[in-house]
Amino acid sequence: MSTVNPRRWWALVVLAAAQFMVIMDTSIIGVALPEMQKDLGFSQGELQWVFNAYVIAFGGLLLLGGRLSDLIGARRIFSAGWVVLIAGSIVAAAAQTAWVEVVGRAVQGVGGALIAPSAMTLLMMLFAHDPKELGKAMALYGAAAPAGGTAGVFLGGVFTEWLSWPWIFIIYVPIGVATLAATRLLPAVGSRRGAVDVLGAAAVTAGLALAVFAIVRAPEAGWLSIGTVLQLVGAAALLVLFFVIQKTVREPLMPLGIWRVPRLGSANLAMALLGAAWIPMWYFLNLYLQQVLGYGAFASGAALLPMTGLLMIFMTAITARLLARFGAKPLIGAGLLVLAAGLFWLSAVEPTGTFVVDVLPASLVAALGMSLAYIPAMMAAMSGAPQEQAGLASGIVNTTYQVGSALGLAALTAVATSQGAGQLGNLPALTVGFSAAFIWAAAIAAAGGVITLLAMRSDKVAAAQQATGAPESERAGV
Repeated sequence: MSTVNPRRWWALVVLAAAQFMVIMDTSIIGVALPEMQKDLGFSQGELQWVFNAYVIAFGGLLLLGGRLSDLIGARRIFSAGWVVLIAGSIVAAAAQTAWVEVVGRAVQGVGGALIAPSAMTLLMMLFAHDPKELGKAMALYGAAAPAGGTAGVFLGGVFTEWLSWPWIFIIYVPIGVATLAATRLLPAVGSRRGAVDVLGAAAVTAGLALAVFAIVRAPEAGWLSIGTVLQLVGAAALLVLFFVIQKTVREPLMPLGIWRVPRLGSANLAMALLGAAWIPMWYFLNLYLQQVLGYGAFASGAALLPMTGLLMIFMTAITARLLARFGAKPLIGAGLLVLAAGLFWLSAVEPTGTFVVDVLPASLVAALGMSLAYIPAMMAAMSGAPQEQAGLASGIVNTTYQVGSALGLAALTAVATSQGAGQLGNLPALTVGFSAAFIWAAAIAAAGGVITLLAMRSDKVAAAQQATGAPESERAGV
């Protein structure tokens, strides 16, 4: 019988704060991008690296962070992640050139990749003794994500408008130090023997980074240029190498047998397309508000609060009830299609547009779609996994979302730039470029919705399949 930790609820506060900060790190950056662009000399196409450097490191190393947490101890890795995140924040805040800023953001992503999986492991250790307590703890931990996204939008505007953009990174230093001091509340776990698949982690992270680099540079270098083709072929080779490594090493980061879990494949595809549509929308909407409508950083952040507020309300209070009533498949499919409708509406933005007409209603529709799809897709990916593989399934689906976000943003930035979004100061050209990005993001979301409704098995079918033990050939796909 496991011992109940008397300080588990205080420990949950520490873990939820970590989740809050990791998610805030992806949203706080948005409204500061134009000021960072002016000060650090980013081109319009290169600006996305401020976001993607974090996402690539975070998504590419999540599985490695989970593995290290298992071997070295979750509390040690959680603490190490905060040390790395603080270091990256200092570098990002002090950056005087674009490439130093990108390095700082990548280091922050490494820290996040250590914090997120170790926090989940610690949460399970603290509350696994009681399913009811575990459910309550998971709900509170999950609520920290949309809360972090909302706070990031607001604080990013406040710091950038009334202080300066480096403060969006400086804030992590005192919070990180306080979190490190509070780690004594977390349970200590001894290390155990095992191998770390460093080569696999390096292959998948390098492959993703090279793919994004190739897509970003393609509009300037040419999609069929020798350099672009070689970079894309190299990226594909590294990703293939990752899967070869996973098949041959004794203790892989991602045992390929996990893909036999019912609906894991279709849920991950939905998450990848969700990230590829949602994150570019967030990115380009920030740029439209500031570079076309002329909003300041604070006004831009405030303009996004209705959308993030709706996300928080739905994800914490409504989506779970809908999931229990209708199941994952219809919510994921409908959510992606609603997101597509909101994005298509946003594509009608005008150079002389207004927030109330051009942004607010469409952004609320898009947020509704996101809030309907995200949690059901996460649950669909994890629901069929046995208990000993639940953490791996969670890590894979989180990685997939980050990978989709990075590749989607790179591709749609290339589209927007080719359509005129690189012409700073030319409001009609900027608007045409942003509109093109919104249209293609809508197409990605719509494709995800249709594929989900056609290909994903329903909850009842997946449960029956898992219970009866369907042949592997039937279980490997969707």
